[in-house]
Amino acid sequence: MAATTLTEPLEWENATLLHGDVGEAAAALKQEDGDPLHAVGSSKLVQTLLEHDLVDELRLMIDPLVVGGGKRFLRDDGVKRPLRLVEHQVATTGAILATYARIAD
Repeated sequence: MAATTLTEPLEWENATLLHGDVGEAAAALKQEDGDPLHAVGSSKLVQTLLEHDLVDELRLMIDPLVVGGGKRFLRDDGVKRPLRLVEHQVATTGAILATYARIAD
């Protein structure tokens, strides 16, 4: 869990509050033994993790809807981050559930 306004103790099971520099805190947490880390629903956090090369896998839900605005999921930094499609599924609504893994250098 990365937040700027929450305080401990957290209500969510297995949640960790990241303090200070989010990239450094997430990198330290990733080095610890334990289950894989998950970031759910925070495009700003995912952008930070991508910038610090801390993302091994992306799970995206792509809905069949076009809107004329909204938040950008990825920053326009020009950095290539090659991914390979690991798994995909199409929901009855037409949404695509796609899992992409990072391709190691």
